[in-house]
Parts: sequence; C-alpha cells; structure tokens
Amino acid sequence: MADAKVIPFDDDRSRSGGGARPARRRTGAGGSGRGDGSAAPVSALPGAQVPEQPGLLSDGSPEGGEADGGPREPGPDAVDAGRSPAGGWERRIAGGLAFLRRRVTGDYDVDEFGYDRELTDQVLMSALRPLADKYFRVEVKGIENIPSDGGALIVANHSGTLPLDGLMLQVAVHDNHPAERHLRLLAADLVFHLPVVNELARKAGHTLACAEDAQRLLEMGEIVGVMPEGFKGIGKPFGERYKLQRFGRGGFVSTALRAGAPIVPCSIVGAEEIYPMIGNAKTLARLLGFPYFPITPTFPWLGPLGALPLPTKWTIQFGEPIPTDGYPPEAAEDPMLMFNLTDQVREQIQHTLYKLLVQRRSVFF
Repeated sequence: MADAKVIPFDDDRSRSGGGARPARRRTGAGGSGRGDGSAAPVSALPGAQVPEQPGLLSDGSPEGGEADGGPREPGPDAVDAGRSPAGGWERRIAGGLAFLRRRVTGDYDVDEFGYDRELTDQVLMSALRPLADKYFRVEVKGIENIPSDGGALIVANHSGTLPLDGLMLQVAVHDNHPAERHLRLLAADLVFHLPVVNELARKAGHTLACAEDAQRLLEMGEIVGVMPEGFKGIGKPFGERYKLQRFGRGGFVSTALRAGAPIVPCSIVGAEEIYPMIGNAKTLARLLGFPYFPITPTFPWLGPLGALPLPTKWTIQFGEPIPTDGYPPEAAEDPMLMFNLTDQVREQIQHTLYKLLVQRRSVFF
C-alpha cells in the first residue's frame, strides 16, 4: 500500500419549588419602598395606633422565612444528606469493602473463558482509564457503528511495539458506547505464556486467537476484537508506520460468516509513535523467546525510564459495519469471497488511517 493515494477530507436557571422566591417589594402609605426589597416602615398618624402587620416578626422579617409568609423550603443539605462529599465517600468505602469481601469469599462469577466482569469493571478499567483519558487523550469516532446488542467483530490495525492499542481499544468501546459494551480481544499465544499477564488477560476477557473461541463468543452475542497483523504489525520498524501488513489468510472473515456477525473496521492513529522502533536485537529476542526485541531512542539506553511510552494524541475511528448475515452457510468455505471481504476490510482501514493522518495537526496535540 506504499503507493496508496492520500485523500484529504473536518446561567441563570429558572428555579423550581425547591428554591426561595425573591422578596416582593412592599410600599408604604406614600407608595415608595426601600431599594433593598424589604418592607418600608409604616408611619403612624398623630394619635393613631399602628396596627401590627400580619406575618411579620417583631424585627420585621417574615414569619415563615419566605417573603410572602409561606413555609420555608428545606435547604439542599436537608434534602439529601447522601449527596454530600462525606456521603459519597461512605458509599465508595462500603462498595470497596463489599468488593473485597466477595473476592475473599469467592462469591463472584467467571465465565467459561475465565472472564471476570466485576474485576474488569472495578479494577482493570479503573486502572487503564486515566491512561486513555489523560495520557493518550483518546478521541473516539464512529462509536454508533458498533451494535447495541448481538455479536460483532471489530477488526483493527496493530502497532506500537507493546500492545497498548488493544487495551485502549477495550476502554474506548466500554466508556463511549451507550450500552457500555465489553470488548473481548483475541490475543496471541505469547500472552498466555507470560506469568501474571496470562491471568490478567483471562480476567479481562481476552482469549486465544482461534476460530473456535471467536465463533463461540460471537454466537453468545459478544463484541470480539481482532488485530490480524499480529506481531508483523506491532513489531514493524518506525519507518513503516501506518502501512498495514498482511492480514493473514482471512480467518476472521470466515469466523464472522459462520456466526453471521457484522465486521466493523477500526483505525487507530497515535499508537505508532509511543515507542518509535529504530532497531531490533534479533539475537536477544531469540534468547528470550520473543518475536522481536525493540530498540527505541530511549530504550534500553535510559533503563526503566525508557520503557515509558511517549504521550501521543490518539484517535480511534470505527467504520461502517460490513454485514455478513446475508451470505449462505457455505460461504465460509469460499476462498474467493474470503479474499474479497478481507481486502475490503483492509482497504477501508488503510484509507481511514490516511484520512486521519491528514487531519492530524500534531503527533502530540
């Protein structure tokens, strides 16, 4: 796709009965009142007795607290004590203690793939959300292209040396979709061979990138995410950024056809620059059992500090879904159809990447 063409495209609120009404201006015998809105004093005629004004106390203030003598409405503090900061913290602490109690007693649900929805919502998403919202400042477009219910397959480009793009995609879907849908990512074998990472990936809903698991998730009505470039995309040199690598043999298309689920192309801009990969220590990678060992302008020269990603500005755009439910069951075995649909998805992602790059003002802003 190196020869692809770039196509440029971008008070005052009225109060309800809970609030106090303004004091009505009262005038004395001469028709004049005081500028502060309070009642003017009544002047007595010589030899006459001044009648007591109803509804006023001895100091001239209204009896009921309202200017018209009506009952005083309760203040905001008396309406709902739970809305106070103290009440909010009490609820958070109570929720946290209940969460820990369920963890200790084992009173929580895990599905057949090891997905722990409560842990994902309460802990993992909360940990990733500041990275997405504050550090990478992820902007999401086209979220309406993800269905509100039923299965769908999101196909995205892969980049960034470390797979942070998959995690940010998971946060973007959950936090921006009106139905707060969860993305179930298909991950490579290496993810499930690493200690700690293996367990966290299972808990977060990730599963092995195989057709059987993907089809079962889609038939269960889940949103499934796949990045067909694999290690070829995430470990490509910085000079080849935003150039899509081969999409494999189109296995994701066959899976979507069997499940009758729509395919949603997804383009991610910003991940390519978080770790600019300028070299690959292949010998060290073989010794460690990694597909590549990246060398960046900061890593390994700065040690652990060099592993900090650059704070680039991200954009994630979901394209129009490609329906698959109109094809016959035997279509999943048609190699020509799979090739055409795979190429259609790849071209749509690549075209959107170029469009977003043209619209981008800066890598960091």
